[in-house]
Amino acid sequence: MARPARRSRRQAQIARLLLAGAAGLVLACASVGDPPGGPPDVAPPKIISIKPESGAVVPGFKDNLVIQFDETVDEQPSGGGGRGGGSGSTSAVSGLAQQILLSPVAGPVKVSWHRNNISVKPKEGWKRRVYRLQVLPGFYDLRRNRFDSSATVLFSTGPEIGQARIGGIVLKWVEQTILVRGLIEAVPLPDTVGYLTVADSRSQFNLENLRPGRYIVYATADENGDRRRGLREAYDSVEVTLDSSANVALFAFPHDTVPPRTRTATFVDSITVRVEFSQPLDPTKSLDTTNLQVLELPDSTPVAVAQILTQRQFDSLQTSARQKADSEAAARDPTARDTTARPPRLRPAPPPAAPPPPAVRPSDCPSARRHRARAPTARAPAGAVGQDRREARASDEARDPVRRARPGRDEPDRQER
Repeated sequence: MARPARRSRRQAQIARLLLAGAAGLVLACASVGDPPGGPPDVAPPKIISIKPESGAVVPGFKDNLVIQFDETVDEQPSGGGGRGGGSGSTSAVSGLAQQILLSPVAGPVKVSWHRNNISVKPKEGWKRRVYRLQVLPGFYDLRRNRFDSSATVLFSTGPEIGQARIGGIVLKWVEQTILVRGLIEAVPLPDTVGYLTVADSRSQFNLENLRPGRYIVYATADENGDRRRGLREAYDSVEVTLDSSANVALFAFPHDTVPPRTRTATFVDSITVRVEFSQPLDPTKSLDTTNLQVLELPDSTPVAVAQILTQRQFDSLQTSARQKADSEAAARDPTARDTTARPPRLRPAPPPAAPPPPAVRPSDCPSARRHRARAPTARAPAGAVGQDRREARASDEARDPVRRARPGRDEPDRQER
């Protein structure tokens, strides 16, 4: 009786091994892989259609917005196309919602996968608005080919679609660099939800088909991926009155949520006290005396405050008072020196005149001296003239020995004598 029982146990073990082997073969055959033969698929998925189409007006729309691809897309994208889901979500959005940007919505957006179709619908439902859908890069097919392009669709559930635009650039104020893939939101006043887009790799953005009016444009460094302006995230805002087109520059920086506090109070004079705060105050806000209370010790008697001035205003008043006092003192004492007047400008003295040229001295040659000696200033008697000539000739011969060897030149003088 022991042998048949042992044999039955062996047969049961063999049956279990056969079942395990068959199951392994089935799982191996069901694994996803490239089909044998043919060239490999390297083409990324493409969008065939989006319903409703861009520019369509569909009053009372209740269905899902459907994005259809030409092939099956992966249910788990990389998340490189953008962050977040709907404006108003409380946490970072994961999955396919990272590649879908639907606005304006006041809550999360539901994104569903159906092989080659993606369904989109806001959780709050469709309102009577003009909606903007932006498909961001990041979808993959089953062979990990990435969808790198972008598509934008605008449709209306009632209002007319506008033709205006808002564009610009986003910068990091503290780092002095561009803010790549910053979250842009244009909120039409007096609404509280706006149209969303993402700045490109050059930190530029462009929102088209907006209706004219007043907008507040926000730029946020969406670090946590919730598509909201966080208290610790850098952002900036600007108000725009849109007619047809507008360009803005936004400088994102972390905003401090701690209010300014009083640091010191310094005595200036008998009626003035300088108060220093922990951080700069808003220069656009007016300083009201009702927000300040001064008490006199020891019985804490309230003291009326005449006015509150900024440091620049106080310095300007002090300078004006000092100049007025100096002017009054100068009027009372004519001999007093005016310290506020500017000294007169002194013109430079003219350059000295050029000296006259030196007088030309007559030549020292014997003939020049002879002619100068011969030139009489007045007519003299013949005997005197002859005597002068003889003396001049004797003087020339004494200085020029060559002249003594040329007696012929003196013959006219001898004949004249």
